[in-house]
Amino acid sequence: MSKIHLLNVKSGDCTIFEHASGLRTMIDICAGNIDTEIELVESRSKSLGISKPKGNYGMCKKPTNPIEYLQNNMNVNSVHRFILTHPDMDHLDGFNQLADCVTINNFWDTGAKKDKPDFNGSPYKEADWDRYVKFKNGKEDGVTSLSNLAGARFPNANKNADGTTGGDGLYILAPDKALVDEANSSGDFNDCSYVILYRSSGGNIIVAGDAHDKTWEYILENYEEDIKNCKFLLAPHHGRKSGRDYSFLNTMEPKLTLFGCAPSEHLAYSAWTSRNLDYVTQNQCGNMVLETRDNQLDVYIENETFAKEVCKDSFVHSSGYYYLCTL
Repeated sequence: MSKIHLLNVKSGDCTIFEHASGLRTMIDICAGNIDTEIELVESRSKSLGISKPKGNYGMCKKPTNPIEYLQNNMNVNSVHRFILTHPDMDHLDGFNQLADCVTINNFWDTGAKKDKPDFNGSPYKEADWDRYVKFKNGKEDGVTSLSNLAGARFPNANKNADGTTGGDGLYILAPDKALVDEANSSGDFNDCSYVILYRSSGGNIIVAGDAHDKTWEYILENYEEDIKNCKFLLAPHHGRKSGRDYSFLNTMEPKLTLFGCAPSEHLAYSAWTSRNLDYVTQNQCGNMVLETRDNQLDVYIENETFAKEVCKDSFVHSSGYYYLCTL
């Protein structure tokens, strides 16, 4: 059995995988600099029957510090790999503190060559950017920096020690070199964001970073079969509209999608409802944990109120979260 933790981290992303192998993967980080003791910030499927009760559940006002979560909730002091989908600060917020507190063995980076942001008046910390550059350039002691792209096959990620397919079931669907080169030329780095497919025993899970239209065009042309029968999708760009083409959903048809924290008027609800696809938001759920078993994913969430409105028979899991549904 593996577990996937999707953390409620303000307006950014942070996903942690506990693989059946015992290794751990972390994709992106945000809210790693908050003091959760004192700081708060502002936020239909026939098969599942998730009715998406209306109302503001307020979970975006209760962000989780991923470093505290790793140490206190998971008792973790090391991760085998940290995957940075792309170098926007809402995917790097707290990276310096993470690297100080948790051992990172491998660092994945697409090869994006983004200029250093202006931190004057920024809510983000320059130290996070500087530490990222150190990792990216292979200058962090004890860390192996990798820039593998779409289709790469390599040990532990998706190959066993004997060279056969397996490992931790992580497959890179995008970007390819052309997407990275174009992003470096245009300065628009969303279309060189990693899109990661996790082939779990419970079904396929896709973490989409901030992937924009050109990325999905590339994936549909090259990996159409790989995105079919998707059990769970972490929505690209946190589920924001952003003038995106969501026609890739016609092929993917995810059983459940999680939107991040953003004002509701900015979220692309209609792209899912028009296709009769289920979604939930982190403002409803807070943190979410997926557990894999026998081609099924059991979904547990932090917010008891929402869980019990969706599932009258919701129960408390041993982790302290509440049962929402099974995919």
